[in-house]
Amino acid sequence: MSDHTAARPRPRAFWADIRFLLGIALIIASVAGVWLVVSAARQTAPVFAAARTIVAGEAVGADDLTVVDVALGQVEGAYASPASLTPGSVATRTIPEGQLVAKDAIGDAAGLRTTTVVVHSATELPAAVGPGSTVEVWAAPQLERGQYDKPRILVASATVVSVTADDTMIGSAGSAVELVIERAEVADTLAAISGGASLSIVPTSAVQP
Repeated sequence: MSDHTAARPRPRAFWADIRFLLGIALIIASVAGVWLVVSAARQTAPVFAAARTIVAGEAVGADDLTVVDVALGQVEGAYASPASLTPGSVATRTIPEGQLVAKDAIGDAAGLRTTTVVVHSATELPAAVGPGSTVEVWAAPQLERGQYDKPRILVASATVVSVTADDTMIGSAGSAVELVIERAEVADTLAAISGGASLSIVPTSAVQP
């Protein structure tokens, strides 16, 4: 046997080629996966944000909302968008200004269990109380003219729609407060108002306008 024949290189094993190709494939797959993740993170969708504080029970229209493009990924369907807003929609709960609007925060007025009433507060309200604030309504039944019974909670939780100075209460620093209350509490509230009870608004928490 010649020296030339003895020095002939051994052929490369087939499995070595497969391993090399598999390594290349894994690198390509890794790069593609990273690209897909980054691409998905950059994808945005138009959804609604509240242009102002919207109180539960208020009608919601396009003027009350602003369209923002945000990356929400898999939770995109949980938020209201221009395609999902229907005429006659109302807020089912208070939506602070600037907050993204969840789909379940807007509903049909027919299914709403709340309504609005105007209560004349016998006491001055703190400056922090405004649209969106959560308050209690206390009532002191009138025993006779100028004399009242011990106050009690009339409405345990109400939401403020608006506050205006009450010009009808001469010599008093009271306010006229439009409130959202449960329909089940309307009868007692109207009875207290018509019976001349002294009503007071007590803040429990406040949303700054």
